[in-house]
Amino acid sequence: MIGGGLHADARQAAVARLLADVPDSVALHHDLTTAAAGTVVRTIRDATGIVSAGEAPLVNDCACCALREDLVPELRRLADAGLTRLAVVELWDSVEPKAMAEVVAAGGLRLTSVITAVDPALLLPYLANGDDLAEVGLAAAATDRRTVADTFARQLEYAPVLAVASSEQADDEDRALLAQLHPTARRVPIDALDVTDGEARGTDWFAPTRPPATGWTPPGWEADPVHTTNAAPPRGGGSPDVAPSGAGGIDGAGTAVDAGADAPGADPAEAGAGPRSERIGSGAGGAEPWSGRTGSALVDAAFAGFDVEAAAAAQHPACALLPAEADEAGVGTLVWHRRRPFHPERLYAALEDLTCAAARSRGRFWLADRPDTLLHWDAAGGALCVESAGPWLASLPDAAWDMVPPVRRAAAALDWHPEHGDCCQHLVFTSPGLDREGLELLLQSCLLTDAEYAAGPAAWKRLPPAFDSLLEV
Repeated sequence: MIGGGLHADARQAAVARLLADVPDSVALHHDLTTAAAGTVVRTIRDATGIVSAGEAPLVNDCACCALREDLVPELRRLADAGLTRLAVVELWDSVEPKAMAEVVAAGGLRLTSVITAVDPALLLPYLANGDDLAEVGLAAAATDRRTVADTFARQLEYAPVLAVASSEQADDEDRALLAQLHPTARRVPIDALDVTDGEARGTDWFAPTRPPATGWTPPGWEADPVHTTNAAPPRGGGSPDVAPSGAGGIDGAGTAVDAGADAPGADPAEAGAGPRSERIGSGAGGAEPWSGRTGSALVDAAFAGFDVEAAAAAQHPACALLPAEADEAGVGTLVWHRRRPFHPERLYAALEDLTCAAARSRGRFWLADRPDTLLHWDAAGGALCVESAGPWLASLPDAAWDMVPPVRRAAAALDWHPEHGDCCQHLVFTSPGLDREGLELLLQSCLLTDAEYAAGPAAWKRLPPAFDSLLEV
């Protein structure tokens, strides 16, 4: 499993708990702070301490690239030994789990989970930190231009499970902020008491405010059927095919790895089943299968399963599972959904105010002068990233629809409009003290007026291209 997160104390506590509770488990960690000396230090430890240590040379002067090159061979070596029940890949502070999960999966190893460890008291300070990672000594490469805020936001939102540290400094506002930033996540206490599997499932540890998007569904959260009879776009052969969701996973705190599980002929039920545990290797010998005692809720989550493709789809701007409307403990989430396009100049002039209006905002939007382009909105720490995410499906010819992933077609079907197709504004703002009324008025003022809208798409395209500099055109 992969474990990570910028909250280092919480991450280390989560990993230590897993090593203590799962017999024959080890943690593999690459320390990128030694990159200045030309190497990355690799350690493997169990509950008693360091088992082995070594170094990996930088690849193209990039510490993160060295991690990528070294990770799979080391996991393969552990798998071949056949003695490890759980390998926890503890990621260095600013390494993002998405990239490493995809590296592990591409190497033919199965991830049992991806978990991000979180200290609720540190949520707002990290989301408000617009410092470059390089300024705080956390850059993974010389060319790393990420900030603390956007890195932490991605670590948090990629994980279907959050390992939550006990914090005396955390209050109701912090907990409400965590729940609203990632409402579909399973939130698991790191320091929960030892329990059996049945006892664990009988608690509310596994109950998020909404059911998880993919994977194992906690008791009582059976998903309601989605009806798309009248929602399917009149394109590409009628109703979209909905891909079956993969096993859920955890981001940031740990990812368990099982070699050989994705090989041809593997039992689909085994590949996604959870909770379960088995040694990392697929050969004979080694540790016995997990006995059924979870040790903790965190251990149960570590074997829940993880689907890399489903996780990537859940982050794509066109079909991301964005937070829902909420208001609790002084924290608010505004979901703003409109069909009319933005006027590029008015939206550009409002960017600073919109970016600073919330601790976190994200979603998809469309500009009148670029009616065919789906644009991604991603803001945290007072900084905004705007980028093209490809075409709206409404702009594609019928023949291209067969090449679009089913999950994307399903998302478009649920949001289809007779005139505009899937083109829309879908932005979500989450923050303590959110000024809903002021934010809605500002957003509304950026849309085309009735007269501008009535002029039609040909006139829209002649509007001043205010976003060219942001989109590097």
